[in-house]
Amino acid sequence: MLYWLASLSDGGDFFNLFRYITFRAGGAFFTALIFGFFFGRPLIDLLRRKQKKGQPIRDDGPQNHFSKAGTPTMGGFLILAGLVVGTLLWARLDNGYVWIVLLVTLGFAGIGFADDYAKVTKQHHAGLSGRVRLLIGLCISAGAAGFAAYLHPAEMSGQLALPFMKNALLNLGILYVPFCVLVILGAANAVNLTDGLDGLAIMPVMIAAGTFAIIAYMVGHANFADYLGVHFVPGTGELAVFVSALIGGGLGFLWYNAPPAAVFMGDTGSLALGGALGAIAVVTKHEIVLAIVGGLFVVEALSVIIQVLYFKRTGKRVFLMAPIHHHFEKKGWGEAQIVIRFWIIAVILALIGLATLKLR
Repeated sequence: MLYWLASLSDGGDFFNLFRYITFRAGGAFFTALIFGFFFGRPLIDLLRRKQKKGQPIRDDGPQNHFSKAGTPTMGGFLILAGLVVGTLLWARLDNGYVWIVLLVTLGFAGIGFADDYAKVTKQHHAGLSGRVRLLIGLCISAGAAGFAAYLHPAEMSGQLALPFMKNALLNLGILYVPFCVLVILGAANAVNLTDGLDGLAIMPVMIAAGTFAIIAYMVGHANFADYLGVHFVPGTGELAVFVSALIGGGLGFLWYNAPPAAVFMGDTGSLALGGALGAIAVVTKHEIVLAIVGGLFVVEALSVIIQVLYFKRTGKRVFLMAPIHHHFEKKGWGEAQIVIRFWIIAVILALIGLATLKLR
């Protein structure tokens, strides 16, 4: 919205700053951050009054989790509110890619809210039906993938870019949309599975998002894209504004989610943020790089898949408990120890993901 102030500029005054993505990204970051600090405590108090008993704790979970009983959930609202305000104020609203990512984020937030609401009202960890979640998620992801393919340059529509291979494209044809659906759905659910300890999911999400802010800016800039040997996708640079708002909102939330958490993100936040990462990867044509940058989320999801399949086949477990962060809890690792080590892994994976930009 504020981008249009640039039209008041004669080319050398303050209003000219609004033309620059970097300036508006900074504005979006601080807008979302201040929003989180300002409204965090009132929102937590409201959630505590409305939910009373807070998020239900699984009976079969680690014993130390019972001390978290009564902590309110749906704290993802704090992130999303700052994200939406920051994006609408500072991003170019005539950019289709911004709307794709924003609507995917809000769509998955809606699924997460319904799931959280069911858990809180029933006081049971089983929330919304898995089939309903999957069906709605499929519709949102398919719509986003189709719209992204429509907006992409003709020579890249329906094509999969391959990391480490300069200008290489794989034509997926009719499989492109299903593949993108898998990316977005997989990212949403992988982040959701990672959100099991105080501060565990939000920091890796911000690290991955920050990495994709750089990727989006580079891919959307013709000179940088040519220098790095990546495909130029005009307009994607504007997603740096969206991501900056996400990081600002995430830091505002982490202020209250740091151990011991005053509020949980809930599925409202984790599904939304995972969906956002998946949508950004699809829009920037870096779907495979997401598997590297978000490798921590991939491992968390795989640990659950392996556990379920192996248990159904043999009646035995590979991990003491899945997702894998609970396995380490069962082995005696402290919560802070797990969280900080997983953050370190997320940073390493992000740097590897960035390295793919110049290894082509």
